[in-house]
Amino acid sequence: MNVWILFNEDIEAASAEAFEVRRFVAEGREMGFNVEVYHPEQFDLLVTEEDKGSILIDGKSKPLPDILLPRTYVIDTGYFAMAVIRQFERLGVLVYNGAACIETVADKLHTHQILVEQNIPTPTTMLAKFPIDVDLLEDKIGFPVVVKTLLGVNGTGVFLMEDRKHFKDLMDMIFEISPNIQLIFQKFIAKSRGRDIRLFVVDGEVVAAMERRAGNDDFKANISQGGSGIEIKPDQEAVDMAIKTAKALNIQIAGIDLLYGDNGYTVCEANTFPGFKGLETYCNVNIPRLIFTAMEKRLADFKKNK
Repeated sequence: MNVWILFNEDIEAASAEAFEVRRFVAEGREMGFNVEVYHPEQFDLLVTEEDKGSILIDGKSKPLPDILLPRTYVIDTGYFAMAVIRQFERLGVLVYNGAACIETVADKLHTHQILVEQNIPTPTTMLAKFPIDVDLLEDKIGFPVVVKTLLGVNGTGVFLMEDRKHFKDLMDMIFEISPNIQLIFQKFIAKSRGRDIRLFVVDGEVVAAMERRAGNDDFKANISQGGSGIEIKPDQEAVDMAIKTAKALNIQIAGIDLLYGDNGYTVCEANTFPGFKGLETYCNVNIPRLIFTAMEKRLADFKKNK
């Protein structure tokens, strides 16, 4: 099995993302697979009917892999990385996750729209429109309120505004500095302050779960933001909600974050490039091996149906 990983950093970088790509390479090769890593900018996209069995890398034609694994955030690489992913799909390569679900999940509002349509609980969410109608926000969502950039990842671009004054001060400053920024406002789930559940889903199965806990009295529990974790055995409600969420968004490899609500769980976020360094730290699980095993099965079905 030939697997290419699309990654927008130096693989030897000190980041958690680069560490995880190195884990994929090591585990894949140990399993006997050919695993190669490419930066989106190494590709040249040529749309032609003449050669549908190869793609240009550094200006040279190279045979296509069996599977492409994108591990590059679209907010960092923009249109070009998505065009590369779509090109592989058009050329008949199995892409894990596909371009459509990556684009959908990158848009937090669109994600919540889809989940609500599928009767999956999510916090009440409002798209920002400047100037902000604070009275309307207070009436429909209330304070404290969570403020999120529409395309943030790993807990970045997420703030908790405790009251009306602090919220208005922040919005006035943002409007002066960046009036075109896209923000959403969400109901704060007080019961889940400083903790949530991360469930890792691979092809419709929850393969690992942990409760994440915030550090330094933060309200965000992301490990990348200083939090810690503990392995848990999720109850059936959490498992069902994670699987249903991944299915609704058509994500093959998903990190589903659940909040503790007053009447059960609610979906905080879904991720198409879920980090797993923290999960492997706190849980007895080998995420790359599980993903490669699922890929083998999916590839066999993919080839049968071609």
